Amino acid sequence: METAKSNPNDRLFLTKFAWLSIGAAILTIALKTTAYILTGSVGLLSDALESIVNLVGAVMALAMLTIAARPADEDHAYGHTKAEYFSSGVEGTLILIAAISIIATSIPRLITPKPLEQVGLGLGVSVAASLANLIVALILLRASKKYNSITLEANAHHLMTDVWTSVGVLAGVGLVVLTGWERLDPIVAFIVAGNIIWSGFRIVRMSALGLMDTALVVEEQNLVKNVLNSYTKNEVEYHALRTRQSGARRFVSVHILVPGKWTVQRGHRLLESIEADIRKVLPNVTVFTHLESLNDPASWDDTSLDRA
Repeated sequence: METAKSNPNDRLFLTKFAWLSIGAAILTIALKTTAYILTGSVGLLSDALESIVNLVGAVMALAMLTIAARPADEDHAYGHTKAEYFSSGVEGTLILIAAISIIATSIPRLITPKPLEQVGLGLGVSVAASLANLIVALILLRASKKYNSITLEANAHHLMTDVWTSVGVLAGVGLVVLTGWERLDPIVAFIVAGNIIWSGFRIVRMSALGLMDTALVVEEQNLVKNVLNSYTKNEVEYHALRTRQSGARRFVSVHILVPGKWTVQRGHRLLESIEADIRKVLPNVTVFTHLESLNDPASWDDTSLDRA
């Protein structure tokens, strides 16, 4: 048997958040590039380069959210929700590329430092860009939790990384002004690159785990087990519990064992009740249940599932 709580394909509205991210990326690119031109700071240049990656990631997010919202078809019986993992994976990779670009740009400036110009105006422009990113990141993060979207979550974390990057760059430029030590600018850029690498690695890893059908988190597995355990008091047992996450959708499969004397109708009603209770505790879940005889020793054999 298979049932679902809600139609996960009705998610095309999530693309409006991707458009918001695209708009923010274009705005911050313009502002940060202006800040770099004004000051000549390689730290601010690294900040602008990451914003270009933000734009590419936001466009990718838009494309994948659009694909993920498509209904199931003959070739994709379980829908297209996994498309979101491609978006977050690409964005994580782009973040790593941006970090390499920052390091490559900073090495010559570390060897041959250059004085900064019009620092006050440049920092003001950069602060405005950072505030825009912060507002959009918080909106996306809230939406990702509400609608369980890994694409929006990756985009939000990327923007938050950009915000912290900007904070570090601004601090570095400020220290250059205060101390007169011009090598602080590229040194801060190296630190920023390290932070970006860590963020990119986390996003890529999260995407890979999703594509590999990783099980639900322990807290959600326990919710399912609590439901199943509530039925084991009435001659009912269960085994072969399997779970996986696919974008916004969750999948649960389990074998339910009942006495052989039960009628098919009674067993069917039990499965309907179990599935309904699981859907109450987990959103966007598809439940597969299989009825077996408690009196048949072969029913407890899970090795056949591993070979399937």
